[in-house]
Amino acid sequence: MRSDPEPINLFEYEALAREQLAPMAYDYYASGAHDEVTLRENRAAFDHIRLRYRVLVDVSRRDLSTTVLGEPLSMPVLVGPTAFHRMAHPDGEVATARAARRAGTLMVLSTLSNSSVEEVTAAAPGPLWFQLYVYRDRGATRALVERVEAAGCRALVLTVDAPLLGRREMDVRNRFHLPPGLRIENLAGMGFGELPTEVADSGLAAYFAALLDPSLTWADVDWLCAATRLPVVIKGVVRGDDASRAIDHGVAAVIVSNHGGRQLDTSPPTIEALPEVVDAVGGQMEVLMDGGIRRGTDVVKAIGLGAKAVLLGRPALWGLAVAGEQGVSRVLELLRQEIDLAMALCGCTSPGAIQRDLIDRR
Repeated sequence: MRSDPEPINLFEYEALAREQLAPMAYDYYASGAHDEVTLRENRAAFDHIRLRYRVLVDVSRRDLSTTVLGEPLSMPVLVGPTAFHRMAHPDGEVATARAARRAGTLMVLSTLSNSSVEEVTAAAPGPLWFQLYVYRDRGATRALVERVEAAGCRALVLTVDAPLLGRREMDVRNRFHLPPGLRIENLAGMGFGELPTEVADSGLAAYFAALLDPSLTWADVDWLCAATRLPVVIKGVVRGDDASRAIDHGVAAVIVSNHGGRQLDTSPPTIEALPEVVDAVGGQMEVLMDGGIRRGTDVVKAIGLGAKAVLLGRPALWGLAVAGEQGVSRVLELLRQEIDLAMALCGCTSPGAIQRDLIDRR
């Protein structure tokens, strides 16, 4: 009997992952806020951008490598922060981090991970960034930052677009909760490791409302920058004026992100918001972006519009669900191959050769 063919693109990995995941887990990973307008448009916006390729360029040798905050990467793709990887596979974030390391890139570990930062750094030595939520208990937040530094993480990624959790109606319908045996390991020792289970809504939404700080301002960015020796990146920016302000507050880089369409529905697709942010910072800091990346041409378009690199979210989870560490590795390798081909067909031999004149947004 023939086995099922191996997926040959990231869309096929999602289809296969949906068959293998528990419905509540798939819905949590895949869904967006309210009517999911932004979730759909994050992806659809790429389809309306054309690549004005060059011809008769020697592309016989190509180099996909780049740097982000001085960290060398084999390609302009990082694995972005997503929560609860052990709902997809028992090895969870450890498997994802190992696959990122093997691919020559880095993972951004979520505060809401099922594996502790120490477990991940011990099992997958190499560059790791940490995504941070700020809790009402600032002592717990500071203690977490100190742990992250001690574990060897290279940067803090502060999520700034989630003062409250967006209303994800699939999670409400499912009364989302963590399966037995899983918890938020990074906060377990501080008493914040469990999601509520007896709720009429999403357990994660209840957790956010009770424990995370909705009062954050730019003064808190100053507090964080003073509290850590790590570079601080802010994630969740879609406006140029916010990006400019980040420079004044000592932020090292910004990530253009709408939380994968999971926070404010009808917020702009990130690829459309990217040029305004890039123009606003004027080269004074690096700009990254996430949201809707599924093809190598998407990465080329993002770089052409000024991103230094992109972050890959859900597709890493699909690979993890299908085949653990090997599945994440395969997802990253497929995307690498597509980026390489797209660069060659555009007449570009390196990410630095991808300029805005390749982009046609008419």
